[in-house]
Amino acid sequence: MLLMDSGDFLFDDPQGRQIATLVLAHGAGAGMDTPFMNAMAEGLAAGGIRVVRFEFPYMLRRRRLGKRLPPDRPTVLIEAWKEVIRQLGGGRGLFIGGKSMGGRIASMVAEEEGVRGLVCLGYPFHPPGSPLKLRTAHLEILKTPALIVQGERDAFGHAQEVPGYSLSPRIRIAWMPDGDHSWKPRKKSGYTSKQNIEAAVSEVVRFVAGRGKRTA
Repeated sequence: MLLMDSGDFLFDDPQGRQIATLVLAHGAGAGMDTPFMNAMAEGLAAGGIRVVRFEFPYMLRRRRLGKRLPPDRPTVLIEAWKEVIRQLGGGRGLFIGGKSMGGRIASMVAEEEGVRGLVCLGYPFHPPGSPLKLRTAHLEILKTPALIVQGERDAFGHAQEVPGYSLSPRIRIAWMPDGDHSWKPRKKSGYTSKQNIEAAVSEVVRFVAGRGKRTA
């Protein structure tokens, strides 16, 4: 069981009225305080969403030991997500999601935990270079309202592939122009990472606000 104290979480609170709480987990290779995660949390807080970030057990150990460690087994990651939800008062008051792997694991617990909505910031539909190894079976029957913000060039599932997948009608995908897995566009595209981050923040705020404005 993952037992975390308040010092293990990062909180970004809105300055004004709060419309909801969104819990975010990190991707496989980096922790909860990367520039990407910081930018998203700050932007979402400015939009009225309280953001809570946490790290999986392997990432907590990595910080403590100062050495790179591989992700925990899926069963450990799933239980970690469930424990965080319990510690934060239960799924009915929360939106959950995360970057890449963090969002994928959130999508695997969202239904069972009865969360208000799911937000995936770059979903790993398949490993890069292996488009037939899809990670979408549970997404085909998902009943939880979900938003996936995906880069058009994402090697884990790009704009020419994903529309052909059988996904639940409860899932909406917002495409970031010319973006990679972290929505970074090429210079020649005319877009910037900052623009895509801002667009992603707007999409998430709109999605969360549309699910009800009661304070979570």
